[in-house]
Amino acid sequence: MTTDERIDRLVERHEALAQSVELLAASVHEQGLNIEKLLITSSEQGQSIAMLLASSAKTDARIEALVSIAESHSRRLSDLEGGAR
Repeated sequence: MTTDERIDRLVERHEALAQSVELLAASVHEQGLNIEKLLITSSEQGQSIAMLLASSAKTDARIEALVSIAESHSRRLSDLEGGAR
């Protein structure tokens, strides 16, 4: 193999490697964008979950208050019915 043939082979390999690096760089860039989208989506979902949990806690407190009121009314009705006899 002559020196010129070796240089031609090296040039071909260099070009192939350069193309591979370009494809890899594009792929890495695309994956980075996908990760950013996932992080944004996860953050939005996390905020939604936090809002749902806060709303659920308020609902629980309101239900407990209603149970307390219902029990109080039930005792009053029982007292009234017992007092009328």
